[in-house]
Amino acid sequence: MNIIDELEWREAINQQTDAEGLRKLTEEKAISLYCGVDPTGDSMHIGHLIPFIVLKRFQLAGHKPVILIGGATGTIGDPSGRQSERSLQTLEQVQANVEALTAQMKKLFMTDGDNELRLVNNYDWTHQLNVIDFLRDYGKNFSINSMLAKDVVASRLDSGISFTEFSYQILQSMDYLHLYREEDVQLQVGGSDQWGNITSGLDLIRKKEGPEAQAFGLTIPLMLKADGTKFGKTAGGAIWLDPKKTTPYEFYQFWANTDDRDVVKYLKYFTFLDKEAIDALAEKVQTEPHKREAQITLAEEMTRFVHSEEALDQAKRITAALFSRDIKSLTADEIEQGFKEMPTFEAAKESKNIVDWLVDVGIEPSKRQAREDITSGAISLNGERVNELEFEITVDLAIEGRFIIVRKGKKKYHLVKLV
Repeated sequence: MNIIDELEWREAINQQTDAEGLRKLTEEKAISLYCGVDPTGDSMHIGHLIPFIVLKRFQLAGHKPVILIGGATGTIGDPSGRQSERSLQTLEQVQANVEALTAQMKKLFMTDGDNELRLVNNYDWTHQLNVIDFLRDYGKNFSINSMLAKDVVASRLDSGISFTEFSYQILQSMDYLHLYREEDVQLQVGGSDQWGNITSGLDLIRKKEGPEAQAFGLTIPLMLKADGTKFGKTAGGAIWLDPKKTTPYEFYQFWANTDDRDVVKYLKYFTFLDKEAIDALAEKVQTEPHKREAQITLAEEMTRFVHSEEALDQAKRITAALFSRDIKSLTADEIEQGFKEMPTFEAAKESKNIVDWLVDVGIEPSKRQAREDITSGAISLNGERVNELEFEITVDLAIEGRFIIVRKGKKKYHLVKLV
């Protein structure tokens, strides 16, 4: 299957500048293509991942991906998808973010072989450019009229846009021209909000290199959930690729809880499973939705890809332990992952009667309520029910001397850290 055919089957194409020309080019040879990300933070979230998954598909099909980290454009701020100006970061913060994103990209996309990923930073070819050369060599090629007509700018005219953010599309166009000349890049991939920036880059290439220059643009559809809300957002915020921001267990659970209406779409978009495997899972969604095989497969594939096989095993172990209430089978690190969003309390490392301890920690409002819950069997410590009012809480009870998990009733879990 041609890479363009595969992307169409996966419903991963929104717009193309020349669909017929790109298909012909990809059938004739292995092309170089690029996608960029600005270092506005020290980690990508799963929304950022969408165009880079497309880049990975091209790589697996034998093409040559280039990932651009915007060390220069990141200091300016892309106005796409925003209704107000970004707060500018210091150069030191931008550089720290560049290093963090570079490490993430290497982990996700570096492979051995002829089509190994190339990583570039647009700061390298822009930081010595002076303002006179910028205006003469590049600014002269851009019409204010056409720049104002771009959706990304037009949507900001009422609320206001600075010259800094207005000039962003010039800098991104310079990136495409540079990569076309120096890295033989002939395709830029981006989100649907990047269409205006991509077409500006193509215009610049043709003005500088001639109208016959073979360069293309392709955008990915805006990802929305079946309920119309934005993909990748939860009540707790974005789902990050950095395990310190979103643990592998939380990451796994995000995908495992996918709506039946969305799961096949996500399998097509994000996983590298073939059509036969995805069609079989789609059938399971229709005939045996209660088994959630498609969701579990999606969670496994994504956790393995973004984190590792080991992290996936850990996430599944935490999931199984919480389902079976076998808390003692977990390590302290796994407890920290699985109960990260649970109500958390602190207690001193000392022996104390359970009634007094529950009140002092803050889990019970009074000794009367504590005694009532204990005698009725509503209190469990690390998965084991406690119904003796004389029970003593000791450090030995804590998992690895660090945590005690209190379950009150059937579903209310509390994490107690011993300090």
